[in-house]
Order: sequence, then C-alpha cells, then structure tokens
Amino acid sequence: MNHLYSPCDQTIYVVPSILPSRLNCLQRDTPCFDSPSYSSFAVDSGGSRPIRGSDNSIYEPDDASLPVASYYVTDSTRWGVSNIGRFMDPSNGSYIIYTSRQFTNTLDSELFQTARMSPSSLRYFGIGLKNGMYSVVLQFAEIFFPDDETWKSVGKRIFNIYIQGDLKETDFDIKKQTNGKSYTVIQRQYTVEVMNNFIDIHLFWAGKGTCCIPEQGFYGPSISALSVSSYGSNGEGDSGSQRNSTISRTGLVVGVVVCVAVLGFLAFAGAFVWRQKRRRLEVEMEELFTIVGRPNIFSYGEIKSATDSFSLSNILGRGGYGPVYKGKLLDGRIVAVKQLSSTSHQGKKEFMTEIATISAVQHRNLVKLHGCCIDSKTPLLVYEYLEQGSLDQAIFGKTDLNLDWRTRFEICVGIARGLAYLHEESSMRIVHRDIKASNVLLDADLNPKISDFGLARHYKDSMTHLNTGVAGTLGYLAPEYAMMGHLTEKADVFAFGVVALEILAGRRNFDDSLEEDEKYLLGCAWHLHESQRTLELLDSKLIEFDEEEAARLINVALLCTMGLPQRRPPMSKVVSMLTEDIEVTDVDTTMRPSYVPEWQVRSFSSSYVSGSGSSAQQSSRSQISALSSSSKKPGNHRDTSPLALSPCSSGGIDEGADSGSR
Repeated sequence: MNHLYSPCDQTIYVVPSILPSRLNCLQRDTPCFDSPSYSSFAVDSGGSRPIRGSDNSIYEPDDASLPVASYYVTDSTRWGVSNIGRFMDPSNGSYIIYTSRQFTNTLDSELFQTARMSPSSLRYFGIGLKNGMYSVVLQFAEIFFPDDETWKSVGKRIFNIYIQGDLKETDFDIKKQTNGKSYTVIQRQYTVEVMNNFIDIHLFWAGKGTCCIPEQGFYGPSISALSVSSYGSNGEGDSGSQRNSTISRTGLVVGVVVCVAVLGFLAFAGAFVWRQKRRRLEVEMEELFTIVGRPNIFSYGEIKSATDSFSLSNILGRGGYGPVYKGKLLDGRIVAVKQLSSTSHQGKKEFMTEIATISAVQHRNLVKLHGCCIDSKTPLLVYEYLEQGSLDQAIFGKTDLNLDWRTRFEICVGIARGLAYLHEESSMRIVHRDIKASNVLLDADLNPKISDFGLARHYKDSMTHLNTGVAGTLGYLAPEYAMMGHLTEKADVFAFGVVALEILAGRRNFDDSLEEDEKYLLGCAWHLHESQRTLELLDSKLIEFDEEEAARLINVALLCTMGLPQRRPPMSKVVSMLTEDIEVTDVDTTMRPSYVPEWQVRSFSSSYVSGSGSSAQQSSRSQISALSSSSKKPGNHRDTSPLALSPCSSGGIDEGADSGSR
C-alpha cells in the first residue's frame, strides 16, 4: 500500500496506488533526473517553522503527522520522510515529542525542542541531489527518558542507523553516547557518495531497548535534526543561501559605515576594522564548510574557558605546528586542544586538510575530532583527550609506563589496523605521510590511535602515485619519496616498519650517543637479521617476551622497510601476518634499503645532535621543505648520491658511494 501526498491541500492520503509520476524514480533503480538539482538540505524533525542554525543552514519544518505507514514529500520535491509501524496504545498519535527545556553541547537549543519518533522504521530521503560526495550530519538528544533517579529513567531507546543501505551504527543509544545525560546533544557525521541523485537515511528499531517504560509508545528511533551538504558545492540550496546572506550582510555593514562616517574618523575606523574581521571569519567559515561540510564549531570563549585561558600548566606537549592543551568543556568532557602556531608557514592549508581528513574517517585506531574553532587569531582543533600521551613519550621518555611485550605487540597491531583502514577501507584512499612515534597517541588502556593528519593526502584508486613536494619527518621517509617525491601508501608502510622497530628496540631510529656502527636502528636491524641474531634487537627492559611473536614482528618490520616500494606488503597483509592469518613472507636481503640520502644524513646531524629528542624532531618538517624547495632552483646542484647505512658491524653495503671522499 502506497501513500500519496497532495501539495494542494497539504493532506496525507493512504491509497493503494503508485507514487506520482515525478517520484516514480524512487521505486526504480534509476536517478530522479526530472527533479530539481540540489546540493544540500536540512530538516528540523518535528519542527513547525523554519529555523536558521548556527551553521547558517535553514532547517525546514517537519511536523506532518505520519501514523502507521505513510510518508511526506515537500512541495519542492527536495526531501521526504516516511514512517512504518504502529505503537500499541500510544498516548502520542503524531509520533512527535516536544519539550521546552534548554540543551547542552549545542548553540541551537530550539532545534532540539522537538523530535520525530517511529515504532519501527523512520526514513528520510533527499531527491534530485547532484551526484558526488556528501556530508551527512545527524543530531540527537534524548528528551523523553529523564536522567534522574526515578523509575522513568530506566527507559532505553536503541536503534540502528543506515545510510545508502550501509549500516553505520549498531545498537545506537542516545543516552549512552551522552554518558547517561538527557537534554544533551550528540552529533554523528558521515561521508557518503550520491550516485543516483538520491540519498537514503534510515533509522531502524531492531527490537532492543524498552517498549513500555515509562509509557507506551515512546520507544524506537528518534531524531531531532539532520543536514546533508555536498563537498565543494556550487549548486542551489544552503550554500547559495550562505553566499546571498554574506552579500546582504556586507552591504548592510557598508551602508552603516557610510552613514556613521559623518560622526568622525574614529567611528568610521572602528566600524571598518569590525567589518574586516567579520568578513574574514565569514570567508573562513564558508571555506571550511565547502571543504568539510559542517563540523562542530566551538567559540573562542568556550575553548579559552576550557583551557583556563591557555594556561601553561595545561600544555600537554608541542607538535610541529604549535602547542597542545588539555581542557574541560562545559559538558564535562576532557579534550585536547591543538593550537596552530602563528609562525607556521603552511598552517591554514594543513589545518583545513586535517579537518577534512579526520572528519571523513572513523576508526578505533584513529584519534577522534570533536570540532574546531576559527574565530581566534590562530585556528584551534578540539580532539578527544588520550590519557597516556604519545607513544614516543611512553617508549623514550621518562614515564612510569613500563610497556611489556604483550602491550608493545598490540600497539604495533593497532597502528597497522589504523593504516590499513586509511589505505584500503575508508571512503577515500589516504596517505598519512607523517607516521612516527610522536604521532601515535595512547588511551587509558594503551590502545594506539594515529593523530596529526596535517600532511595527509587523498588519491584515487586509478592513480599509481602522487608527485608531491617532500614532507614528513627525517628517519621515517621511504627512499623513493625522499629522493624523487613519488608518494604512495607504501611510504606509510615504510614508516610503520621504522616505528615497529623503535617499539621493539626501545630506542629512536637514530641515536648519536651510540657507537658509530649502532647509531642507525634500521641498519642494525637488517645486519642482525643477516647474521641470524634477530632477537638481539629487542629492548633489554623486556624481561619476558614471546620469541615466535618477536621474530614474526621483526620480519614484518623488515618487509615493510624494503628498498623497492613494490616489494613492501600492503597494510592489510601486514595485519594478517601479525595476527597469524597468513604466514610471514621470507625477507629478501637483497631488498635491504642500503642507503640514506646525503642531505638526510646531514639533517640528522643538525636536527638530532644539536638538541634532544622531541624538540629536535619539531624542526625536521621545515628542514625537509627547505631542502626540497632549494633543490628545484636553477644552479643549485645538491649531491644526492647514496651513502651506506652504518650497520651493526663494519660490513655495510655501499650502493656506489665513495666513502673515502667523505
């Protein structure tokens, strides 16, 4: 039985017929070509009037009564909603719930004072969308089950979330996601592809949770608001509204400035400065939304309060682009705030790249982004707080952590899983470009999470490699990338191999305090393997370890650091070898990466010898960029002939370098 909406009298009919001709495409596997072409829409579920959100989107009302099995489509044929199922003896026949309470963790409380429910299946669909990649933001808040100590609080709302038919969330519980708090907003953002001018967002009750407590007819999926927008949209919809709104505001400000100019130069100057600052913020906001959709935006005041005015006592560390602070948001969440340094030359581009990349991926071994702030002098990123800090602090620093064998092995497996997801499982192929111990963070249970996506690059399946300027950290660069700028996911594989060896050996990949034949960890590892003394590489602090696992992990690390990128295994195979799903491939000693570029050796001396560990590594990116740029200038002939690695004995392999001349 189908249900026909008549735009003439705004009434829902339940009739045994097909959809109207303009919507027949919804019943076939063909695009809705005759529909208008949109690139975004936003819905206030249960709302009765349009609302402009803090993201500048116009949220359209959705207050149609949808009993039993029915649907509603807007007059513009832009989006629709359907409901299937019936509550037993419901006290709320419209399936819309209301509240006048204010909400936390949002700037748009009015959006959440209504919500639409369904006893079984609630589906929103967008029609006539331009094909391409879209950001889907779903917003929830529990407004019926209280968070007090009464019996009513035992009610549970559990449902599944599907987008384009793909299961995105299993057993999604709104209160659980907000740590048991009602009237607290939680967002879920997904990146999906629209291929047939159509998007399907499906919330489905699979029979879990409570059905009759505290009242009949209030279980099942519930949603307060949703928005869909394309990446890089130039079409109609919210993006057009934003541009028109920006133009209108700019004209208004200009008019005000002209009117008050007669009052004096100071008044004019003040208005002009305010206008410039406001316009810069609007341009940056529009650019941010164009690249990454609509991430959660924090105000500068919120972040300043959370970090106690960026107190030095809250500094967790300093990365290549600025300090990282510990903070506490108003809702009680502990976060890490990454502040872009004003001296960073490529900061804005990499700031946008980091948001775009981390917003498009979700994995247990990738750090989670809560949102960002751009209305400050320096942009801010707000991440989840990971209690145990970075991996390099755990291994090389003076901490109370004493990582046993099992923990080290699981950290290696976790990093490998995160990279396998980026390379092969995410919606877009991503090369991180800066895998190193300081960019791996550890949570309270010492689970690893990859961070710092400022240098990440996207590339298509059809591309064999990217030609790009060299960036990253010395000691972790794959030979083909450092020498020729050829970038593939195998550059990350090489860096993973180096990090795995550091975890095993408990030392950095270069240590100038050691004897000459032991300074380079990679050369040491290969020499010990060739001498069949592989296990001598292990950290002396490891009192107990599994010899079979240790040998397997070392062999996998050596496979990852082979000289030819084609011979390095993909990260999915690395995971399978570490988890014993497949056997470890024999290590071909002829594939040993037997050189380090001369400029890299010189940079090692300047960046590691002159300073201590972490501070030395902070300057490595700028050194690489400067060297990469200078090598392209006419007349600048830099010697890049290969040098022999210093192995654990003097019998190293030299690929043509004249050691006597050095």
